[in-house]
Amino acid sequence: MNTSAFRKISYGLYIITSGREGRFNGQIANTVFQVTSEPPTVAVSINKQNFTHEHIRASGRFAASILSEAAPMTMIGRFGFKCGRDIDKFEGIGVRTGKTGVPVVTDHAVAFVEAEVTDEMDCGTHTIFLGRVVECDVLDAQAEPMTYAHYHRVKGGKAPKTAPTYLKEEI
Repeated sequence: MNTSAFRKISYGLYIITSGREGRFNGQIANTVFQVTSEPPTVAVSINKQNFTHEHIRASGRFAASILSEAAPMTMIGRFGFKCGRDIDKFEGIGVRTGKTGVPVVTDHAVAFVEAEVTDEMDCGTHTIFLGRVVECDVLDAQAEPMTYAHYHRVKGGKAPKTAPTYLKEEI
């Protein structure tokens, strides 16, 4: 089986945020997709080891900020390769409190979607959280959303071990 075929599937790059009891976290994800338009529903795949997973499961809410191609690697690195148990990932980053009370990252974001979890599916290392959209908006209509291919080819990005797209030969 040639698992490099998975690299041909189209993905975006997102910051997923969640929180509870005044503590918030965010992480990079590449698996966010619209499930239905009526009712508006999205899904996100989150590794069970990630701090954001704990927050989504406990709070039942999440937001997805759709990153622009202009998002700097330092920002992607902070949300993708650092642990929110150890640092405040939001320090110095533009955010606003969303309708759900979850922070929405606005820096280098073209749009955002906020959702309340309606169901979840255990996928081994990951959980797919299904969420009913409660708010969404376009933040920068002129900016291009970053694709996962752009992240790899243009920015030279890698997938962390907790990413659903991680392949060992990337090490």
